[in-house]
Amino acid sequence: MEQRYPLGYEPLPARPRRPPRLRGVAVPVSEESNDRGRHDVVGEGSDEIPTTENRVEGETPWEKKYEYLDHTADIQLHSWGKDVREAFEQVVVAMFGYMTELECVECTSTTEIEANGHDMLSLLFAFLDEWLYTFSTTFFVAKECYITEFDRETWRIRARGCGETFRLDKHPQGTEVKAITYS
Repeated sequence: MEQRYPLGYEPLPARPRRPPRLRGVAVPVSEESNDRGRHDVVGEGSDEIPTTENRVEGETPWEKKYEYLDHTADIQLHSWGKDVREAFEQVVVAMFGYMTELECVECTSTTEIEANGHDMLSLLFAFLDEWLYTFSTTFFVAKECYITEFDRETWRIRARGCGETFRLDKHPQGTEVKAITYS
């Protein structure tokens, strides 16, 4: 039996999911922009942020440490790192990597965000939500993310993203991220 829809509208067919990209994306920061990625890092677990001066020769500037996992009507972002700070940085890059091909994004500008939570999960939620809000309002896509402050006592985080404004003529459109959810 043929199903009828009010006013003759029919739903669009389901969009095929993008296959997960498991290869790392690494673009070195140019020598002329040595200040990019240099931050005053404070808080627990402070590690020096990688820059062109302090990288070991042959070291990948931004190693991909995330993957996409299927979830009913959603996608899960799974990231890891040497500490929680790096895992948080990686999950931001994973989110933007799902929205567009990061190979097409250049580090031409930076933006900063701040998020607060009441525990680790709410902090992660708020952190991703702030990045999504930044994209939704300014179309900024972060290719790299560096946490400049991570306070586990007050559950406060500050970060700087390196990237550029999303443009359809330059950046392939991936899957839209509409909201951050717990899973």
